[in-house]
Amino acid sequence: MASILRRFPWPGRAWKPLSFANTNFRRVSAEEKLEEELLPGYVASRYYPVRIGQVFKDRYQVVGKLGFGTTSTVWLARDLSDRRHVALKLFIHSQSLGTQVDHELSMYNQISTAPKRHPGRSSVRELLDSFEVTGPDGSHRCLVHPPLWESVLTFLHRNPVRRLPATVLAVVLRRLFLALDFLHTECKIIHTDIKADNIMFGIEDDLVFTAFEDQELREPSARKQVDGDRVIYEFRELQMLKKCGAPVLCDFGSAVSGDTEHTEDVQPDIYRAPEVILEAPWSYEIDVWNAGCMVWDLFEGGHLFTGIDPEHQAYRSRAHLAEIIALLGPPPQSLLELGKSSHKFFTDTAEFRQDMPVPDTVSLKEREASLDGEAKEKFLIMMGKMLQWEAAKRSSAKTLAEEEWLTTYM
Repeated sequence: MASILRRFPWPGRAWKPLSFANTNFRRVSAEEKLEEELLPGYVASRYYPVRIGQVFKDRYQVVGKLGFGTTSTVWLARDLSDRRHVALKLFIHSQSLGTQVDHELSMYNQISTAPKRHPGRSSVRELLDSFEVTGPDGSHRCLVHPPLWESVLTFLHRNPVRRLPATVLAVVLRRLFLALDFLHTECKIIHTDIKADNIMFGIEDDLVFTAFEDQELREPSARKQVDGDRVIYEFRELQMLKKCGAPVLCDFGSAVSGDTEHTEDVQPDIYRAPEVILEAPWSYEIDVWNAGCMVWDLFEGGHLFTGIDPEHQAYRSRAHLAEIIALLGPPPQSLLELGKSSHKFFTDTAEFRQDMPVPDTVSLKEREASLDGEAKEKFLIMMGKMLQWEAAKRSSAKTLAEEEWLTTYM
């Protein structure tokens, strides 16, 4: 119920800003690198100098830092007008990033105009607001979202065996397939970047935010003063949840419109669909392939494909194709005829060029080690519907959301 209520503004008077005047915080020395300073290529002037307690747009008061990355910092904030907590994603100021941020915002706007009643709508992260803020070195885009807890990847790493339990995986996958069906059919969007750190768990209990806020007031975050007035804060984790909220698909910075033909290189290397590797036209079905590969990371404790070329000890397309052949057999001629790069890897008679040996064939059934009996058979049937050379033979996200292996755990 709490997660539903957060979608709507609270009636009544606005919250008053809090005073974060407690100076009893750890001061980080100038010699110690902190947070985003540790990132490769870090340039301080690209980041907006956020201050805890600061109010943006006469509405969003920053409570504390939730995270950071090469392109943005993320902050928990109090929405004073609507009396709720939100997440602020403040992007760096960079000319090279400008188009990317505008693109992500356009994807969210496209999502916002889609029908609300689709069952996958709540499985896609919502954009509440966006605005520009001017810093010492230029303007910065800020996206406002409902706060989420942690990613599936972080959750996975909490488990010593680095595998999701079947019950958790089933919930994550069903929500993912519902999200993809919504994106593909209602929004005409291809995500292209499905991975465990782009799926996050929601938060059902607002007391998590109150606890974060109270802790910042009592024990302020450690911080480092740099370049005069600029401050770098240490991020603070949201407290552990007794019960996770529903998984949500996030990050639309790499998403593209499905209304046009695509041949560009997309997806994380080990999740690239065959048509992407071969530079053949691709569409919504690459998200399904991507999801199928990710399942292995979450459930089997290792990558389905690595793409590591033994000769170079690095990812190579030819090594990736060799692994796919070992699992699925040779590709159909019809796919090779569509690929601009097919000639690099295959002869005119569809033979794989022998400068890259094909690994020994090992079936999915032989590789699957987490299930037994009927559960294993149902799981493998689902996997087989995602991992097909030909995009047309992959099941739709809508069909996959109703797979028997998933619904067994619902």
